[in-house]
Amino acid sequence: MSETNKSIRLNKLAKEFNVSIDRVLSFLQNKGVKDIKPSSKINQDLYMELLGEFQPDLKAKLAADLASKEREEKREAQRKIEEQRLKDKEEAYQAKIAKEKLIQKEKEGQEKKEKPKDRLDSNKENSSNIIKAEAKKLVGPKITGKTIDLDKIESKRSPVASSNSKDESLKKKRKRITNKINTNKFSKNKKSNKKNNVVEIDPEEAQKRVRETLAKLQGGGKKSSVKNRREKRLAHREIADQELEEKTLEKKVVKIAEFATANEIATMMDVSVNEVISSLMSLGYMVTLNQRLDAETLQIIVEDFGFEVEFVGADVQESISIEESQDSSEDLLERSPIVTIMGHVDHGKTSLLDFIREENVIAGEAGGITQHIGAYEVTLPNEKKISFLDTPGHEAFTAMRARGAQVTDIVVVVVAADDQVMPQTKEAISHAQAAEVPIIFAINKVDKETSDPDKIKAQLAELNILVEDWGGKIQSQDISAKIGTGVSELLEKILLEAELLELKANPKRNAVGSVIEASLDKGKGYVTTILVQKGTLRVGDYMLAGSYSGKVKALLNERGVSINEAGPSTPATLLGLNGAPTAGDQFHVIDSEQEAKKIANRRMQLQREQGVRTQKHITLDEIGRRIALGEFQELNVIVKGDVDGSIEALSDSLEELSTDAIKIKIIQKAVGQISESDIMLASASDAIVIGFQVRPSLQARKLADVEQIDVRLYSVIYKAIEEMKLAMEGMLSPDFEEKIIANIEVREVFKISKVGTIAGCMVLDGKINRNSGVRIIRDGVVVYTGKLSSLKRFKDDVKEVQKGFECGLSVENYNDVKVGDVVEGYEEVEVKKTL
Repeated sequence: MSETNKSIRLNKLAKEFNVSIDRVLSFLQNKGVKDIKPSSKINQDLYMELLGEFQPDLKAKLAADLASKEREEKREAQRKIEEQRLKDKEEAYQAKIAKEKLIQKEKEGQEKKEKPKDRLDSNKENSSNIIKAEAKKLVGPKITGKTIDLDKIESKRSPVASSNSKDESLKKKRKRITNKINTNKFSKNKKSNKKNNVVEIDPEEAQKRVRETLAKLQGGGKKSSVKNRREKRLAHREIADQELEEKTLEKKVVKIAEFATANEIATMMDVSVNEVISSLMSLGYMVTLNQRLDAETLQIIVEDFGFEVEFVGADVQESISIEESQDSSEDLLERSPIVTIMGHVDHGKTSLLDFIREENVIAGEAGGITQHIGAYEVTLPNEKKISFLDTPGHEAFTAMRARGAQVTDIVVVVVAADDQVMPQTKEAISHAQAAEVPIIFAINKVDKETSDPDKIKAQLAELNILVEDWGGKIQSQDISAKIGTGVSELLEKILLEAELLELKANPKRNAVGSVIEASLDKGKGYVTTILVQKGTLRVGDYMLAGSYSGKVKALLNERGVSINEAGPSTPATLLGLNGAPTAGDQFHVIDSEQEAKKIANRRMQLQREQGVRTQKHITLDEIGRRIALGEFQELNVIVKGDVDGSIEALSDSLEELSTDAIKIKIIQKAVGQISESDIMLASASDAIVIGFQVRPSLQARKLADVEQIDVRLYSVIYKAIEEMKLAMEGMLSPDFEEKIIANIEVREVFKISKVGTIAGCMVLDGKINRNSGVRIIRDGVVVYTGKLSSLKRFKDDVKEVQKGFECGLSVENYNDVKVGDVVEGYEEVEVKKTL
């Protein structure tokens, strides 16, 4: 942890310590920390405690670093105190000197003010006090009367040196006289002995001179208009700098509406959607490309990428005065459990539900695989009810499985005993664990001879999931959905789990629940499958679901029978909404129709604004990337389907097929049949139309023929994905591969004027064509690559020569063919490029 004083999320901490998040959470719970989640942030004290538990060496190192840092800070503080003390001492000394100078100045001033009279009087007084020196008078020379003999004095002198003298010692020595110039004579170089007088400048005078100098430098003498222009320039520069700073700050703020998708948030932060999804998965959230995220999740993910989040239209969420107040315990009544059946494709989820419901659902599903979430209510012999949700197992339906886990109380994971724990099974388990929902394993197909339930339990144990038979806490039941073995025991275990959960709800309040599916029916209009979680939904209620609202005109159960109301844990189909809400949206019953419409319109407006904000226009970088790639292709697709969940699954799967060379762009996706407006949109944007379990209207079909729009209709999702992949491969420019078709030996060379060199050859293998490319190979080295200018057999021009036949050939623009050369014939063959 680089910044020890900064809070950090627990899941990141678990990665840092290389331990499971469960160990970290259990340690914190033992320490008495409450309401802690994997995405929670912890403070410095808790971090140090965790460090001591899981990485004591690192804690010791951190403590040592901290101690050394404290010592360093102490030394620094001591040094600063010492510096301050010296500074104070210096200031005191300077103040003392300044004071002495001031006193001296005052004294000098007083002396100058004294009068001349006083000075004269003082001089007289001084002269009277002078002491005069006394000395004896000097007398003249003294006369003795004696004579001085000069000869005696001269004899004592030393002999005079002469140049003519024979004695070397008496010879006169020459003396070299150098006239040195005394530079001090010149007045310029004379050094004055006088000391320089130090001139003291008053601080005010110094400041005045500095101001004058600055004014001169800044052109103070210029006209006032020049000054005004300069001031304006400076003001503009300041404003521009401020705007730039604000823009930089704005870039770090992500403005987003609540319930935005992972794709939208990735576009706004300009990061890859895969990074966003992987980051969310590390936080324990299993999401898909177009899955809508709530405010808390959005805040966590945006902060993780170093941005700030600002929710636009938060007032809309607050304006729904949904009474989330706690229901009183007297109003709470027992409700039936909501059970989701999950598992891998073809492991028998729908067959199990068929046996429980005693009705064949699979026969009605295309390709024998479930492609919608089915919501059913089953009444058991003991009059107890269970609501079942059947989710698809195909890999494209990840969002549907996640949605199923979010609204459920118990998850039943079906695993085929004759198969193994498959990827979709693992994904279903992770969805259930992320939603913190109890799991019951139903090991199906035990009636088959190849079944091995113990192998499945062993594989689950490898995933750290122990069933009760293996000493764990998770319930499991061996069943056969085909003949009904163990199904009643499975239902008992579901009811037992429900009793432990103590599921209760208030049926007297306004209904709140989740949208399971939404579709457009030609006769009925928009049909929405919902699951009531709280309260009771009645015919005539005003309802809000996502960005759509309406009055409940009719309620139907899963068998199509009309009902008047739907209580808690009841799945139902309703008519009356003005659009198809997104599967997974919450619905609320609002007291007034006006309020419901107002909120729905505001949400629709926010959704449009969000669409505009997340719309990515082509940039210069993108153009550069496309040019670098060469032939960049973009495939526009319009997806129409019968229900919203299937459209979402198909759109996600198609977008995942995008590569660097080909990008699939979903320009529109909606429920309902293919209409003329869809064909016109496809015509304008060069798109293809994919219909999933829907058909075009007669007018749309005719218009598609006129406009030559490709309309593809599918009933099974993996066929749609497979065909789209093949279509994309067809859009790729093919690769060219060289194929060696013949080897020819040169046995004779003929040089013909005006024609060039003709090689007499024998075809050793393969077949040489007139249009083939050729290479001249000499001693294993390619010396020339080119084309044939002529190919003859005897005197006739031929198109090809087979193996074992002789021929004459000449190579275009090449005459240096020699005996013994090998001519290699080749062709470029197109090879289909794959994604």
